[in-house]
Amino acid sequence: MEATLEIRKPSPPPSLARIAEKVREGVRLDEAEAVEVFRSRDLLQLGQLANLIRERLHGDRTYYNKNFHLNLTNVCEASCRFCAFARLEEGMPLAKTFTVEEAVAFVKEQLPNGPTEVHMVNGLHPGLPFEYYEEALRAVKATAPELHIKGFTAVEIHYYAGKYGMSYEEVIKRLVAAGLGSIPGGGAEIFAPRVRKKICKDKANAEEWLEIHRIAHRLGVKTNCTMLYGTVETAEERADHVLQLRALQDETGGFQAFIPLAFHNENSPLQRLPEPTGFDNLLVYAQSRIVLDNIPHLKAYWVQVGEKLAQVAQSFGVNDLDGTVVSEKIYKMAGAVTPNLLSVGDLCHLIREAGRTPVERDTVYNVVGMPL
Repeated sequence: MEATLEIRKPSPPPSLARIAEKVREGVRLDEAEAVEVFRSRDLLQLGQLANLIRERLHGDRTYYNKNFHLNLTNVCEASCRFCAFARLEEGMPLAKTFTVEEAVAFVKEQLPNGPTEVHMVNGLHPGLPFEYYEEALRAVKATAPELHIKGFTAVEIHYYAGKYGMSYEEVIKRLVAAGLGSIPGGGAEIFAPRVRKKICKDKANAEEWLEIHRIAHRLGVKTNCTMLYGTVETAEERADHVLQLRALQDETGGFQAFIPLAFHNENSPLQRLPEPTGFDNLLVYAQSRIVLDNIPHLKAYWVQVGEKLAQVAQSFGVNDLDGTVVSEKIYKMAGAVTPNLLSVGDLCHLIREAGRTPVERDTVYNVVGMPL
């Protein structure tokens, strides 16, 4: 009699099995377990757990919005070693600072596409008065009152506070009064001081970044949060970063979405470092979803990981693909080869082909519509 070959599914290691049991029961992982998750390279096991959480929170829904990017200036006196976007001073090749009139004209060009959000982040320009940003916000809001302005990272707010002699709270209140609706998560990078000293030593540190978001949440301003991965950080430092975000969310409840941001090396001082692989990208999504049990949305920014990987990420914890993203420059200047925009039809196709249901949202996750 011919023997039959029995194929058995490999069992997870004991530590991961214990973590899986807690995830299935909806029990929070402690700090040591969070570190274990970020050390693990068991992509399929972690992916299954992340997908379990994703479907527990959102079912088969994947969110997107209609948005575009406007960078008022890329002139920046910071020296972040991973950045290909910034220019140290006016007049340098590719340096650009919009006049308020140019910003308004750019916004008007986008309105026929029906956007609900403009994403507005900028360099740390040493020569602009604070009133320039207020005037730009008021002008954009007057041009398109229905447009939600998400802009001005914690790094920018920290810079304005120091440069113009204001508190963080005063900066945020003045920006909101001029038209700001919410704050993006950029500038977090990795919180570990060792890493920040190597890649972004001359801008807001972790404590300052967290404090600005704490104040914004207290003022009723929703924000996002990010993590830049793939430079010189360790798995333990990634875990520490996510745990600090989790702790602030426990305190304030003001974070809407977490966006892992993959390092792109082209045209940056760190161009000799290899970029994260597709395996790494999916792993970080899954790890983050498992540990961040209190931030509702996990976003795959398709501009930097590519449309196809973002699509696959919907099975590794991701429930948001960002939006149409017209005129993105920060990752494009770092070598991203993704399109300049995706149409709503393109986004819905990516979502449906992954077995999910596309849902159009606004910036604060109100449902705008369910495409046919």
